[in-house]
Amino acid sequence: MAIKLLTLFSKTSGVSVHDEVVMLFQNMKMKKMSSPDEKRKKAVFFCLSDDLKFIIISPGKEILVGDESDDPYAEFVNMLPRDECCYALYDASYETKDSKKEDLVFVSWAPETAKIKSRLIYASSKEAVIKKFTGIKHSVQATSWDEIKDRSVICDKLGGVVSFEGKPV
Repeated sequence: MAIKLLTLFSKTSGVSVHDEVVMLFQNMKMKKMSSPDEKRKKAVFFCLSDDLKFIIISPGKEILVGDESDDPYAEFVNMLPRDECCYALYDASYETKDSKKEDLVFVSWAPETAKIKSRLIYASSKEAVIKKFTGIKHSVQATSWDEIKDRSVICDKLGGVVSFEGKPV
């Protein structure tokens, strides 16, 4: 049965990215100047709709810049569901030896404790999401808490990071 399930989802999941997700990505990417910092999104989560047809914005799962704690990355990690898959966009603030930077990072979260069917659907839908997120430079795929809470995973993707979210690396 697992082989049949894998074959069913290996080519395409048939899941579409909802237009609201694309609009949200565009707004985060452009960091609308009309939005005050406290309204700007630091992180947002995406999930499958109940009918498994769309990737949608996860209701109530976001961090606004004005909401930030002392450690926005730890807050982000703590918001990841324990036993469910999701996608997220994280607006990383970091410094290299040359300059301060902010980049969006696409996170694909598929914990080992999630149901196999869910992990397969998310894995097969990931490329469709990334194609809609044109210009995304950095992508992280994580399957365990130890992996995602380790800042070096994201810092390695960003490259040359000396400070991440105001904390030395």
